[in-house]
Amino acid sequence: MPTSATSPVRRPRGAALAAVAAVAVLLTVVLTAFAWPAVRSAPHDLPLAVAGPPAAVEQVTTALGSAAPGAFDVRPVGDEAAARAAIEEREVHGAVVVDTGGPRLLVASAASPTVANSLRQVAAGLGAATGAPVPVEDVVPAPEADPRGAGLAAAALPLALGGIVTAGLTSRLVRGRGRRVATALAAAVAGGTVTATVLGSWLGSVEGSWWTTSAVVAFGIAATALVLLGLHELLGTPGLALGAATTVLLGNPLSGLSGAPDLLPGAWGTVGQWLPPGATGTLLRVTSWFDGAGAGPAALTLTVWCLAGLALIGLAAARARRSQPVAPAPVTREAVPV
Repeated sequence: MPTSATSPVRRPRGAALAAVAAVAVLLTVVLTAFAWPAVRSAPHDLPLAVAGPPAAVEQVTTALGSAAPGAFDVRPVGDEAAARAAIEEREVHGAVVVDTGGPRLLVASAASPTVANSLRQVAAGLGAATGAPVPVEDVVPAPEADPRGAGLAAAALPLALGGIVTAGLTSRLVRGRGRRVATALAAAVAGGTVTATVLGSWLGSVEGSWWTTSAVVAFGIAATALVLLGLHELLGTPGLALGAATTVLLGNPLSGLSGAPDLLPGAWGTVGQWLPPGATGTLLRVTSWFDGAGAGPAALTLTVWCLAGLALIGLAAARARRSQPVAPAPVTREAVPV
């Protein structure tokens, strides 16, 4: 019998099972993306300088290897000045300096408060082993307004969402590829100024100039937005969704803003620096506290993403031109004399 207008429509059981499976898969992916890096984060070959007499350097290296196997990549340097320079150039996260007064620890909490705290624990362990406390000096301290780096760590998701929202709104509200690119760049600049005002002027989480912070964040938002626009031009909504999912599920948790790229398991720290959120976060750190030292790779990463986005948009435009039908040539008729 035909179903009456008032009777409920029964959907097949397969649809319900598919919905349950989709929720389970989605939660698995999201939990893995966010929880796994956080739980498995620990020092892995963390660059650490050691300065002092060769015998003392060997003793400290052995003690570090016994206390935390595989945690540190010990790099001997000539003296304390070289150790400080290595920290300020972002070649190492800290240094142990051994002189006549015993070992001392140099850290840079501005590079990563999490790493600095881990190194302080190492200093406490060395002090317990030698029977004397190990003094700790913060060579490049985190800002007084945000000593835990909470503001910069919390900015990872907004930085990722800035590019996603820009691309999503622009692709829907603006017509014409040229106008979309111009709108995305304008939105990136607006996002940069807002971020510089909130993180820098208001919260004090970054200490670079307002103009520099604005430019860095605008650069990062533009890198994400242009690639997502290009994916949308080529693949439509699925392309935009794929790019957004990659940015959120990989770029955000692997950015290293909540700790440091060296703390992430395996090579994921390196992968995170190849994505716009991680590169943007690194640029914010180095321009705020390290006079731009080590900014080259991050700036190159964002440049490549911007160029890739423009290339995708150009490819979509070329494909559209090829798919347009060719208009037939006009037929000319000759007058026939009567």
